[in-house]
Amino acid sequence: MLDDSQLLRYSRHILLPEIGIEGQSRLVRAGVLVIGAGGLGCPAALYLGASGVGRLVLADGDVVDLTNLQRQIGHDTAAIGDSKAHSLARSVRALNPGVSVEPLARNLSGADLETIVGTVDLVVDASDNFATRHAINRACVLRGKPLVSGAAIGFSGQVAVFDTRHPRAPCYHCLFPEMADEPELRCAESGVLSPLVGIVGAMQAAESLKLLAGTGEPLTGRLLLWDALRAEVRVVKIPRDPDCPVCGQRVAQAG
Repeated sequence: MLDDSQLLRYSRHILLPEIGIEGQSRLVRAGVLVIGAGGLGCPAALYLGASGVGRLVLADGDVVDLTNLQRQIGHDTAAIGDSKAHSLARSVRALNPGVSVEPLARNLSGADLETIVGTVDLVVDASDNFATRHAINRACVLRGKPLVSGAAIGFSGQVAVFDTRHPRAPCYHCLFPEMADEPELRCAESGVLSPLVGIVGAMQAAESLKLLAGTGEPLTGRLLLWDALRAEVRVVKIPRDPDCPVCGQRVAQAG
């Protein structure tokens, strides 16, 4: 049950019939792992914390740099040189002291990643490279956890939900097959519009809240593409690859 302080703090959620007390209670009991405390992870974590998600695990092995402050709103100038995970954790705690925030100042991989994924209800992928995204996807498929993925570069953003708890849902590998030498653009070389990462990160938070509260229609099996230059949105269906080496076996077993 929610106490009086929580009823007041989350009253605007509770007023929504799609969430109500039951949905908000689910959020308070939920745990989310946010991988990446940068442009996407900052708004995602801040909104999840403000919304009352009871436990947030924030993982990032990087430190705050002056060039980050153009878009990474969970950090301030005084945090330059500090761990991004710890800096963002401080910002979330300042916003909502009632949320348990666990900063991990390291890059998760291997058994470490799989173990931590197994302790939460949902994973937000706010990383910035394909190798990490594929590792996160494998861990989420293995542990049966929904994955909310986001990416942003230049003026283009994308959001998708991969939830292989549903037998016919695709995983990240179905959309972007892993290749050893796949090229990737980085903000340091290509630039990125400051509010774009906020838009994508906020969308990731919204999809996460829907999944955790059990309401609405998440972007499971769909990819939302946002063109900030033209203010255009496009949503495309993501087919499941029946021969996917990551999720194919799980789907076959479920069937």
